[in-house]
Amino acid sequence: MSNEALLEEFEVLEAIYPTELSKLSDNDIEIQTEPDDPIEGADPLALQLKVHYPDGYPDVLPELALEVLEGEFEDSEIDALITDLLTVGEENIGMAMTFTLVSHLREQLSVLIRARAEKKERDEREKERLAIEAEEARTRGTPVTVESFKAWKTKFDKEMALKKTRDEEDKLKALTAKEREEWKRMNTRLSGRQLFERNRNLEEDSLMEEGTVSVDISQYDRTQVEEEEEEERVTFSDSD
Repeated sequence: MSNEALLEEFEVLEAIYPTELSKLSDNDIEIQTEPDDPIEGADPLALQLKVHYPDGYPDVLPELALEVLEGEFEDSEIDALITDLLTVGEENIGMAMTFTLVSHLREQLSVLIRARAEKKERDEREKERLAIEAEEARTRGTPVTVESFKAWKTKFDKEMALKKTRDEEDKLKALTAKEREEWKRMNTRLSGRQLFERNRNLEEDSLMEEGTVSVDISQYDRTQVEEEEEEERVTFSDSD
């Protein structure tokens, strides 16, 4: 393409992209490119398309490069975009193709921003699902089996015994030497239940306090009591 034809293409591009296009030289331009269809709330994306027109353009492809202006891009994404642009350029060999390239790049940015928005939404749904499952598992608890209960009971008994030992040690530290001896003596004395379990056939009198009198009620004569009460009763006659 002659310089005159290239200048003509530049004029068209400047009319279409008055603020986005920057002419660097007779053979180099830059065009700021954004998605055709931006999504509200999505992270903005913007690229600078750098175009160098070699001799022989448009019968040969222009040299293309992309510079990130806004947003984050993986190197693989930039490479894929350039490869895609060159494919479109091959389809337009022999014609002024800059506008077509820019339009295609804007479309691809729209595709990319939609894909990112959809992925973000999927990730948020998955995060919410996992949170719900975790909450359900927490409130549902772990099913109790005989084995798990036995394991829990063994662990619980050990913890309680350890706690009791620690509490007793703390209590002893606060006592005097005499109080500690008395405390140990009291705690080594057998309880009534322990005595009972040690010898279920203990005699009753061995547990009774010294001096207690046992009464055999079967020997108590009910008739004799009634007679004594009758003698003590006062009888009043009419003559009195």
